[in-house]
Amino acid sequence: MPRLELQYPNEPYSTVNRYGSTRARYDLETIHDIINKAPLLYVSFNDPSSPFPAVLPMIGQMGSFTHPSSDLGDVLDLYLHSYVSSRIINLCRTAPSSSSQGTEKGLPLTIAASHLTGLVLALTPNSHSYNYRSAVLFGHATLVTVPEEKLYAMELITNSVVPSRWAQTRVPPNAAELQSTSVLRVSIANGSAKIRSGMPHDDRGDLKNDEVLDRVWTGVVPVSQTLGEPVAGPYNRVAEVPGYIIEYVREANEEGVRVAEEAMVEVKVE
Repeated sequence: MPRLELQYPNEPYSTVNRYGSTRARYDLETIHDIINKAPLLYVSFNDPSSPFPAVLPMIGQMGSFTHPSSDLGDVLDLYLHSYVSSRIINLCRTAPSSSSQGTEKGLPLTIAASHLTGLVLALTPNSHSYNYRSAVLFGHATLVTVPEEKLYAMELITNSVVPSRWAQTRVPPNAAELQSTSVLRVSIANGSAKIRSGMPHDDRGDLKNDEVLDRVWTGVVPVSQTLGEPVAGPYNRVAEVPGYIIEYVREANEEGVRVAEEAMVEVKVE
């Protein structure tokens, strides 16, 4: 039997409105993939002591401590790495034990991630755009207090920097490192993704204007993140760059180029 595609529910706060019929995605696999491949996540929350909402760049990964072999299309939590005395950690410590609806506990968070894959250059300034992959998650954060789960999350996040990196370092972390590091588990309530792909879309009137068509170049400039050659640190004693690092750099660069090139082909939502 084909695998059932799980989707987040459509709620007013999570539904994509503009171009929702062509660019919105609600399946867990797409959304979790965008989150996991983002080097930085932008985490928003309300701080009662501030007149403005707070936004922090943080490192995080989707995962399941109880089912570590789960796929991206399964129900997962988001683990976020932070410092023990950071503002978001302190707010989580004092967050109510249940929400106003009485169904979820923890600090309400909104998490955003995006990947730029192309510069879309059109005939007019108003029709310029980007090709991109973006996702937003909504959930409630609580502190991870079980030591085994904390180590699971730290390994998960470390390996998101470079695969297999955790096992190639001095592990496990010592007592001081564990004490100074806090991990948040975000129970996801909802999420959505928005993806733009394809070439420029200009108005019919401009497409009939020969003077403009003959003068203005239109198309897409692919955009991808490039990882450079590894440079040894001042106290490094390992003569050769480990193969797993070289392999990751190569694969990441190849994938970035492939994704940017594929994004120039418009994908229709079925």
